[in-house]
Amino acid sequence: MRAKQVFTPGGFPQHTFVGEHLGDKEDALRQALDMGNVVISLSGPSKSGKTVFVQSVVGNDNLIHVTGAGVSDPKQVWEQVFYIIGTPLETVTTEEQGVGVKGEGKISGKASALFASAEAEGSVGGEVTRKTGQSERGAVDHLQLLIRELGNQDFVIFIDDFHYIEAAAQVELSKQIKEAVRNGVKIVCASVPYHSDDVLRANPDLRGRVMAIDLDYWTPAVLKDIARKGFQALNLTFDDSLIGTLADEAAGSPQLMQSLCLFCCYQVKVSERVETPEQLPVDQGYVTRVCESVAAMNDYSSTYDRMKEGPKIRGRARTAYLLKDDSVVDVYPIVLKAIALDPPMLTFRYAELLGRIEFLCKNDAPSGSSVTGTCAHIAFIANESANQSVMEWDESGDVLDIRDPYLLFYLRWGADE
Repeated sequence: MRAKQVFTPGGFPQHTFVGEHLGDKEDALRQALDMGNVVISLSGPSKSGKTVFVQSVVGNDNLIHVTGAGVSDPKQVWEQVFYIIGTPLETVTTEEQGVGVKGEGKISGKASALFASAEAEGSVGGEVTRKTGQSERGAVDHLQLLIRELGNQDFVIFIDDFHYIEAAAQVELSKQIKEAVRNGVKIVCASVPYHSDDVLRANPDLRGRVMAIDLDYWTPAVLKDIARKGFQALNLTFDDSLIGTLADEAAGSPQLMQSLCLFCCYQVKVSERVETPEQLPVDQGYVTRVCESVAAMNDYSSTYDRMKEGPKIRGRARTAYLLKDDSVVDVYPIVLKAIALDPPMLTFRYAELLGRIEFLCKNDAPSGSSVTGTCAHIAFIANESANQSVMEWDESGDVLDIRDPYLLFYLRWGADE
């Protein structure tokens, strides 16, 4: 048994699946699939295991996994489905004819009787040529083909990242989804929590036909079970403090926990199950090497650089502050350093963040509008740079929320200080 088969950040964790805490949600999904005639809306934070959750209930053989990323037309979703299940798309081919004339000197009038319908302009003594070609036009009713292929079948279409579908396409797609589920096609739409009602907003007629299932970040106690199962399967012994540290660093993400555990194995040169039990180290140097290796696999460097620089300065330069490490920086690097301090946290209230900032500074520390304005700017920069919502500043509640655990992890372990 190989380590990469036990810890699977990008696939279904056959040996390290932990589902006891999802019992009620699994029941809800099974019941919704059994009912039929409803769209299942699955919401959960980024990297919270939505795909694995559906796979565990439906089974990989019955799951048709497609993505909403880059979709601007509903047919792009259904074409992904048809490609996966091997359904050919029919086309109609038509012949086209035309006339080409080349030569010198101008003449005008009708071409020869062979091309009586074509106007020609060419030269005396020139050459008239016949051109043929082919063009194709789609002859597929994607919705009716979908119903014919998958209506009242055990297959489940899982539309991941529904929120990435362009707004206009969402409206039309939601109408087609309504008709498809009415005809026995099973469909699950997944999105992040702040877009969990996109499928409803795109088509209010779906209200009453949507079963909402909400996932959340995993607790450290559940994440520790991933490590226990996997390390035991590989015959590796460990200290509870090690898996506790890993669970904290994973920040609620089972995918990130899988990566951390896998690189724990790689750092001690274990790529497959060992015959004799082997103890994993517990020293900070080992944990640091593991975390830095995982951070290198999730590059947020360009986003981080833009956040650290902040928006272009207009007028007076920003105030610089002296930190306890004797570096002198402005408020933007300070806020990022504060976010990266122990313990790892995804959500910061103003008072909590300010306390970290004051801890970093040797003398005076930024506060007030300087900090809140910086939080608003770095959230905007992060989202624009990453081309998705990875951070939010709630101005009404003075709360900074990091929506992607991998971004927090990079700030802690991948950022170049």
